[in-house]
Amino acid sequence: MGILTLLRNAFGRSRKERAAQTEGATQETAPAVTAPEPKLPSQPAAPAEPDPSEPPAQPEATPQVPEPRSESTPAPAAASTSTSADEHDLVKAAFTNITVPKPTDPEPEPESEATPEPAAEPQPEAKPDPQPEPKPKAEPQPGPKTETAPEPAAEPQSEAEPEPAPTPAPAPEPAPDPDPAPTEGEAEATKATPPEATAPKPATSAARLRSQAPGLTTAYKAAGAALKKHGLTGTRARVHLVLDRSASMRAYFKDGSAQALAEQTLALAAHLDPEAAVHVTFFSTEVDGTGELTLADHENKIDELHGALGRMGRTAYHAAVEAVLAHHAEHAPPGTPALVVFQTDGAPDAKTPATQSLTDAAANHPNVHFSFVAFGDPENKAFDYLRKLKTGNASHFLAGETPKELTDKELYEGVLATWRP
Repeated sequence: MGILTLLRNAFGRSRKERAAQTEGATQETAPAVTAPEPKLPSQPAAPAEPDPSEPPAQPEATPQVPEPRSESTPAPAAASTSTSADEHDLVKAAFTNITVPKPTDPEPEPESEATPEPAAEPQPEAKPDPQPEPKPKAEPQPGPKTETAPEPAAEPQSEAEPEPAPTPAPAPEPAPDPDPAPTEGEAEATKATPPEATAPKPATSAARLRSQAPGLTTAYKAAGAALKKHGLTGTRARVHLVLDRSASMRAYFKDGSAQALAEQTLALAAHLDPEAAVHVTFFSTEVDGTGELTLADHENKIDELHGALGRMGRTAYHAAVEAVLAHHAEHAPPGTPALVVFQTDGAPDAKTPATQSLTDAAANHPNVHFSFVAFGDPENKAFDYLRKLKTGNASHFLAGETPKELTDKELYEGVLATWRP
C-alpha cells in the first residue's frame, strides 16, 4: 500500500504539472484554442486532457492511454461521479509508465523540444521584422551607382559635339567650287569688254583719216575733243552742210571761208558717220545744186561746185530745209540722227515759210538738228531772226566777219553747243 500512495502522490503531482503545462502551452501556441481549455477542468474524466500532456512527458504512452479509454468509453459517463474508477485507471497508467519510462525517458525530450519549436519559430520570425531595418541602410549603396550613371550620359554629349562640326564643313565646300574657274574667266571677259563700251571709238579711225585726208588731222583732233567735252563721243549721225549762195556771200567764197567750213564739217563727220561723207546743198532763191564731200575728194571741192552753179540769187531758208529733209529721208534709215550745219549771212527773205519749214521738221523729223552758223557782223539786225527762233530743233552760232580766222575748237564749240541726239 505504500507504493500505491507514492504512485498516487506522484501521479497527482504529475497531473497538476501536466495540467499547468498544457494550460501554458495552449495559451502560448494557439489563442484560438483557449475555448476548450476551460472545459477540461469541468470534465476531469475527459480523455482529451492526457493527449496534450503526454507528448512532453511520455510520447509512447499517449497512444496506449486512448486505447483503454476507447474500451471504457461507456464507463466514463457512469463513473464520472466515482473516484475509484479513476484511481484504477491511474494505477494502470502508473504501472505502464513505470515499465516504459526508463528506456523512453530520453526520447520524449527531443519530441518535447520539437513541440515547442513551432511555438519558438513564430517568435524568431517576428524578431527579423525589425532586423530588415539595417538592410535599407545598406541599400544606399546603389547611390554611387547613380553617380556612375550620369557619366555615360556625358559621353553622348561629347559625341553630339563633333556632330555640328561636320555640318559647317560641307557648306563652304560648294561655295568655292563655282568661284575659281568661272569668276576668273568672267572677270577677264568683263575687264576686256568695259573698255570697249566705256570708251567708244569714232566712226573713222585716226589712221584711216591720216592716210586718206592728212590735211584734216588737226580739225579731226579738235572735233574729237569737242565731242568728248559734251559727252558725244561715239555718237553716230549723218552730217549735212547747207551753204548760202546769195549775192552777199560772194566775198566768203573768194577768201576760202566756205571751203574752210566745209573741211571742218568733214572732219567732224569722220567721228559721226561711218561713211565719213558730207552731203552739201547750195541754196539761194531756190536749191541751186548739191554735192558730196569725202575724205578722198574734198580739197577745193566747194569752189568747183560753186563755180559750176551759175548766177547767185536770194535767201530762201525753207527751200534748203525741205531739200535736206527729203535727202535724209531717202538715203538714211528711219530714225537716224542728222546734224545740219546751216551757213548763212543774213535773215531769210520769207520768214514765215522759213519758220514753218523748221516747225514741220521738228514735228516730223525730231532727230534732225539745224545748227546755224552766221557769217557777218554779229551786231547785224538780220541775225535777230536766228536769235528769236524757238522751234526746238535749231541753234545758232555767230562766227563773225572773218570766220576763216576761227580756230577749229571755236567752231566746234559753237556748232555742238546744244545738239543732243
